[in-house]
Amino acid sequence: MQQVLLFNLSGNSFIIKDFSLRILLFLTSILIASAAMATEEPRYALLEKSEPFELRAYAPRIIAEVKVEGDLDAASNQGFRLIAAYIFGKNQVSEKIAMTAPVGIESNDQAKSAKIAMTAPVMIEGNKSPDKNANHQWTVSFVMPAEYTLDTLPKPLDSQVKIRELPSEKRAVITFSGFYNEEKVQEKTRALQAWIKDKNLKSAGEPQFARYNPPWTLPFMRRNEVMIQVLE
Repeated sequence: MQQVLLFNLSGNSFIIKDFSLRILLFLTSILIASAAMATEEPRYALLEKSEPFELRAYAPRIIAEVKVEGDLDAASNQGFRLIAAYIFGKNQVSEKIAMTAPVGIESNDQAKSAKIAMTAPVMIEGNKSPDKNANHQWTVSFVMPAEYTLDTLPKPLDSQVKIRELPSEKRAVITFSGFYNEEKVQEKTRALQAWIKDKNLKSAGEPQFARYNPPWTLPFMRRNEVMIQVLE
């Protein structure tokens, strides 16, 4: 009988002996990947591609964002929870809005809340502070579904969640898979900055880390990106 050696998050190994269980795990991973690919993403036109790099022209879009402190992983999780609470119903509208693909979490007050469809990616941007002793601050954001305008988007109940519109812009992007940490993100950022320089482009603003998949996604199916805005 064939055996498959797997590793859990703590690094300990375990063996799966049942062939049918291996097939089930494989099919489950495919379903997760399909669900991730079906999630709405910001609209853009691909201007140039030389893997793993791309130059994209993004259309105007609306984002919900929060500012949090901590390391990259902690900030990502905390920011995700705050914005997820908003899109899952912690908002104010006059009536419930019908959605085509919401995450199925009901609000306690259906008369004054709406569920907003989940989008991808989760965007994380580090904010530099002149105070070296200050905690590292990050801005975590989601792009709102394209069906909304600033006037029609439900207002957040949590004052930490801010809504704003981004203009059209060009972004240089590097894509990578697997797990991420601050060191890996910095490594990819340096590679992207080198590509921008080779293309005679001029960067504008801070790099942003984009996380597309839920935490249970298998490493080789994960999609991560570092983005840097470039001047027109």
